[in-house]
Order: sequence, then structure tokens, then C-alpha cells
Amino acid sequence: MGQWVADSFEGVIDPFILIGLWVVLAFVMAAFPSSDKHWRLAYVLIAVGVPLLIWITWRDGLLMGALALIVGGLVLRWPVYHLWQHVKRRFSGK
Repeated sequence: MGQWVADSFEGVIDPFILIGLWVVLAFVMAAFPSSDKHWRLAYVLIAVGVPLLIWITWRDGLLMGALALIVGGLVLRWPVYHLWQHVKRRFSGK
């Protein structure tokens, strides 16, 4: 009985479904006004997205992990842009 229950739930929680829900959540969160230009919401999305990215990479390989990383970068474009600017300033010495 226990093995049948375990087999019936295998694959029910697919990380790609959760990434899709993550993207929908990001667009819903962006629809509401925010006094801090959505930075707190971006931190929440990053905190939820990083474990999902690790899960997808571990379960489905580097190619799917890279695809999920690109999707996350497209959704969180301003935090990625500011991180890139910080890295450029850090290594250029300015």
C-alpha cells in the first residue's frame, strides 16, 4: 500500500510547473504599486527562485538549469542589471 502511494505521487510536483508559477507570481507582484520600486518583492522572488534553480539543475541537468537561469534573469532584469554594474565597477577599478 505504501509503495503504491509513493509511486502515485512521483513526478506530481514538477519543478517546471513551479517555475511557471514563479513567473506568474512575479508578474502579479509587479502589477501592484510599491514604494520601494519592487525591491523587497525582488528579494522574495530571488529567495524562492534560487532553490528552484538548484532543484531543476540537479534533477534535469545543466542545460535545463541554464534555461531556468535565463528565464529568471529575464524576469528579474533590474537586479541582474544592477549586479552587472556592480561587477563591472568592481573589476574596472573605478
